[in-house]
Amino acid sequence: MDYSQIIDKIKPELQNLIEFLKGELMKIRTSRLSATLVEDIEVEVAGTRMPLKSLGAISSRSWREIFVEPWDKSYVEPIIAAIEKSGLGLTLVLEKDIIRLSAPPLTRERRKELLQVLSKKTEDTYQAIRKIRDKAWKEIQQGHQRGEIREDDKYKGKEKLEEMVGEYKDKIEEMVESKRKEIEG
Repeated sequence: MDYSQIIDKIKPELQNLIEFLKGELMKIRTSRLSATLVEDIEVEVAGTRMPLKSLGAISSRSWREIFVEPWDKSYVEPIIAAIEKSGLGLTLVLEKDIIRLSAPPLTRERRKELLQVLSKKTEDTYQAIRKIRDKAWKEIQQGHQRGEIREDDKYKGKEKLEEMVGEYKDKIEEMVESKRKEIEG
């Protein structure tokens, strides 16, 4: 086993982190609403907890409104209750069997809270990247100790590992900066 195999092995883990963070950032409500904001809200229906997206059609007709059209009329009340409990601060209006969600403009305090949430999610992602990096570096060192990886390859591996991790951190910073600008308005 050489260092490149170890590095290649962690690429999918790093990519999964990027995808997970992307999904988490979509859930942070700014003045622009998207269906991803509510699709994973857990709704209790007939004693079972299910994500909202499995109970009805979710659409966004404008950047300030989301529409939820439950597939069964009996889902309306549990959906409304779950959305109200979610703490997203959305205004709900029931029009026939369609739930219209709208967002009031963000206050300065709410923007500050959202920036803190963004900061926490970013730090959590960086910690996960560090763990993956450290695990890969440990594997490279163990390969060197077992005689499978030469001394100079060990340091090349560390350099390549740091380079790849840096690229993923740059991607994260780009995503976070974009979200930060969106929150700040």
